[in-house]
Amino acid sequence: MKKHLMPIAIGMVALTVAMLFRALDPKPIEALRLIVFDTYQRMAPRQDEDLPVRIVDIDDVSLARHGQWPWPRTLLATLVDQLVAEGAASIGFAMIFPEPDRSSPVHAVEAWPRDLLSPAFLETARSLPDHDAAFARAISGAPVVLGLSATATADGPAPAFTGGLAFAGSDPAPFLPRFAGGLTSLPAIDAAAWGRGSLLLPKDVDGSVRRVPLLVRIGDEILPSFSAEALRAAQNASTIVTRTADASGGRTFGTRPGLTDIRIGGFTVPTTATGEFWLHYAPPRSDRTIPAWRLLEPGPRDPSLATLLAGQVVLIGTSAAGLGDHHRTPLDPAAPGVAIHAEALEQMISGSFLRRPDWADGAEILSLAAVGLPLILLMPLVGALPAAILGGLLAAGAVAGSWLAFIEGGLLLDPLYPTLAVLLIYLIVSLLVYRRTERERGQVRAAFGRYLSPQLVERLADDPRLLRLGGEKRELTLLFTDIRGFTGIAEGMAPEALTRFINRFLTPMTGIIMDHGGTIDKYMGDAIMAFWNAPLDDPDHARNAALAALAMRTRLTELNAVWADEAERRGAQAVPIRIGIGLNTGDGVVGNVGSDQRFDYSVLGDAVNLASRLEGLTKNYGLETVVGERTREAAPDLAFVEIDLIRVRGRSAPARVYALLGDAGLAASGGFLTLAEAQDDMLRAFRHRDWQAASAALDRARDADPEGRLAELHDLYGRRIAELDRMAPPDGWDGVADG
Repeated sequence: MKKHLMPIAIGMVALTVAMLFRALDPKPIEALRLIVFDTYQRMAPRQDEDLPVRIVDIDDVSLARHGQWPWPRTLLATLVDQLVAEGAASIGFAMIFPEPDRSSPVHAVEAWPRDLLSPAFLETARSLPDHDAAFARAISGAPVVLGLSATATADGPAPAFTGGLAFAGSDPAPFLPRFAGGLTSLPAIDAAAWGRGSLLLPKDVDGSVRRVPLLVRIGDEILPSFSAEALRAAQNASTIVTRTADASGGRTFGTRPGLTDIRIGGFTVPTTATGEFWLHYAPPRSDRTIPAWRLLEPGPRDPSLATLLAGQVVLIGTSAAGLGDHHRTPLDPAAPGVAIHAEALEQMISGSFLRRPDWADGAEILSLAAVGLPLILLMPLVGALPAAILGGLLAAGAVAGSWLAFIEGGLLLDPLYPTLAVLLIYLIVSLLVYRRTERERGQVRAAFGRYLSPQLVERLADDPRLLRLGGEKRELTLLFTDIRGFTGIAEGMAPEALTRFINRFLTPMTGIIMDHGGTIDKYMGDAIMAFWNAPLDDPDHARNAALAALAMRTRLTELNAVWADEAERRGAQAVPIRIGIGLNTGDGVVGNVGSDQRFDYSVLGDAVNLASRLEGLTKNYGLETVVGERTREAAPDLAFVEIDLIRVRGRSAPARVYALLGDAGLAASGGFLTLAEAQDDMLRAFRHRDWQAASAALDRARDADPEGRLAELHDLYGRRIAELDRMAPPDGWDGVADG
């Protein structure tokens, strides 16, 4: 578990930083969140409904027909008269008239050359009706709402709210967006209007309009938004009622101080703590917009206008490209400002709202912890892929839950930051786990690169779970081998030549052992100790070890030929090299053996001792390979012949030992079967003290072994039989030789 602590600890630090970063909510995180909300709106815009909201658009065609902007306010007065005649519930001008109409005669003549005008003409011109006055008369008594602009500086008294403002709970003023001053229309026009509202359309970090403040604070005055005032005018409502979080006398868990909703006549709008509400945009509707020129055309009235305008909240604005009243929205890169106010009105009327609950920030932070914590804890234990699958499922669940909350409840919950933060945490922890894994792989390669074949080392490096360090009991096949008469060979060589000779012998023998799946335990001068079936499982370990022994003998024959040729070229006499190999299969304990300062991957146990003893017996019997009984039983298809029963020090039962003569091809040959049968007959007769039968069987065995592979063994038994025939064995003799 200790090796997992570092990735878990660093993952926890990364998770804490990510949660803190989300709690601070810097602009980049807000921008990511807004991207998600915009995507949701594009995928599921507000349902198209026929709501009592219309736009009279001063579009490019209207400008072409009635002249460039600004129009004479007499023309705007005509527009108001037409809308009143058609039965509009309220009329809102999404614009401000802060300066006198320069097209009024009284103002126009001021720009004309005085030397061309008579005093009488000037007097007549100044007596003509003033356009601003005509416009003021048109809106006087009609439910007309004008726009106002909040400003950073106070150039005069703050505009006043014409209605009443009631509080349910605390005074909302501290929570509202505050401005020093406000720009309104000319006093005569402003005074004639039913009301005035803020045209403020605040932009988010990316320049898009997503929220509209229903109330703003200008100086010490609280004023409604343009859309809120138009809705109040349509109902002829006298009061706007605000509700704050403490309206019920207490605090609700997870609710910020500030506003919770605003009631405008018969409509209640849920808001943020600062009095804004989120816009859920609908696709553009052609029947919602009426070009202004249709209302200003001379001639008979268009009867369809009454159907379109009666009982409607009518907003007058412009979509003309040159007038600059365009804003970016989630659905439109250049939406007219009046269209955004119309969207706000429609939502207030329909009751279809988007809400970003006060508990959303906390929920998103908790979701980050809920997804990140299991990943951090599980990844070091289960690996990157299962953790990635788990993280992907959790992230998909977060996205699905956020989407469902949006389409079912209009809730704005961000799945993106938790997902990206968890991805970052996943990458950090993955990198640490990967580095730890690579370090372990490097340790495995370093520890086993000199013992195992490269393929087996890579298998261990890829899955260290195959390796159980520290000691485990398992069945193994052991191999010991050394060079016969090495001391005499070494005495005739210089140290450098002896080193080269040993390396030339050990290198190919090591390669053969590794190629057959063996593990090199150690080198002891000219000797090699190896074992099979550890650290990786090898069901055929006994057979593979036996085949390795046969291959080592074949390779030694080739080496002797090479050394003889080299000696001949030097004019020297080559000494043929012979080896003895002992093979034994049995239980052993394999693992790290040594001290705290230094250890090796090795094996201990009685089976090791017997394998070493069998290698020593090769000299006694004149054989190249002596094999224990369990090795022979585990590889019955190879060419084994029994050679003796031996009594090994420390073991109560005698051990049956065999000579390994060849592979499965030799074992199936007729000559070998004859030899094995004669050998078995000889041993049986020998152990039953039938010396004559034993001698006859021995002769048959010699005849069946023309290559003399068992010649020294047969000579040994010939001497034994002759001696025992001449001198009867003592009482208790059982035919078992001392090992």
